[in-house]
Amino acid sequence: MSGRVAAASRPTPAPATVRPATDVDLATWDAVAVQAPGGHVFQSLAWGRWRAAHGRDVRRFAHADGARTSVIVRRWPAIGGGSAYVARGPNTAEPILAVTRLAAVVDRLARDGVDVVTADPEVPATDEAYRAGLAGIGFRPTAELQPSRDRMRVPLGPTVDEPAAFGAVARSTRQRIRSAERELVVVRHDPLAAEPGEGFVAPAEPVEPALARMMALLASAGERLGFPVPPAELEWCRLAYEDGLLVLLEAREVGTAGEPVAALGLYRHGGRLSTAYSADRLDRRRTHPGSLHLLRWRALQLAIRAGASELDLGGVDVAGSRGEPRPGDPTYGLYEHKRSFGAEWVTQAGAQERVLRGWHRDLGRAAARLTELGSWRIARRRPAAG
Repeated sequence: MSGRVAAASRPTPAPATVRPATDVDLATWDAVAVQAPGGHVFQSLAWGRWRAAHGRDVRRFAHADGARTSVIVRRWPAIGGGSAYVARGPNTAEPILAVTRLAAVVDRLARDGVDVVTADPEVPATDEAYRAGLAGIGFRPTAELQPSRDRMRVPLGPTVDEPAAFGAVARSTRQRIRSAERELVVVRHDPLAAEPGEGFVAPAEPVEPALARMMALLASAGERLGFPVPPAELEWCRLAYEDGLLVLLEAREVGTAGEPVAALGLYRHGGRLSTAYSADRLDRRRTHPGSLHLLRWRALQLAIRAGASELDLGGVDVAGSRGEPRPGDPTYGLYEHKRSFGAEWVTQAGAQERVLRGWHRDLGRAAARLTELGSWRIARRRPAAG
């Protein structure tokens, strides 16, 4: 079909056929779409359940080569049609196959009346065959749907052990880690861990209060820095944790009644650990300046012990400033912090969009805005309870 891309030393693209997933497919869905190399949490059953609970239409497809792709569809009010989001998919273990799988999914969505499709698999911008393949099937760059486009990663492998990884950490960061180890303990909330492991302590409470504390820290940071944290994010974290997709690390002051001072949430997917959330208490930064340094080191230890291919430290770019930060940029300090762990910058190809029916997309977006405005006005007129 059109859009198939040939590339030297690349595998032959899979047959461009796709069908709705069956119960048999769903039984092994996360093993194939999430935990296999190139998989992502946003392709999980839990992510789909969360989006469905908030009014989205979740469609799951099985490919002829055994791959799986989940699509979130936002339906337009009144006029039909809608927009589709292939969140961090299709699977990117072989980007050229992701192009062919995406083409098959788009063909199916087009027959179902979808007007526009957005996809943002995590593929480096240096993969020219991937970028050419996307262009060949009608995709063009668009605004990012996730907070960051690019990311920072610490590459790992069978030859990287903990002493070697710690030696690669910048000297000043190592000093902060050692200092923090004398002041703080790290609680590991992990549904897949029978024991916390060296360097961690077992939780003395259920995960829900710790998740709520992490979200509160993020909301506080969001107020300071100008980015909102939706309250529903806590619900997503619960679902991800229940399915073993999220690990929560919390730094607490030493002692039986030690105060929590920082938290780090990690996704477990695709043979790697990825930073999803990180935040600390502003009022404890002077007394515990190394809290997040310690948490990231513990995350690196977990990744090494699990045989992960990398520890993804997440992005530091923001809307309006997508390039690698330079001195004086607002996120340069965070960039330097992550670089001190030996992280390398990876420029991603970013979100791509294919418009199938532009006029209907524009009409649908206008209808959605009017509906949201009407709901807001009704809520404003509604009398307060009590």
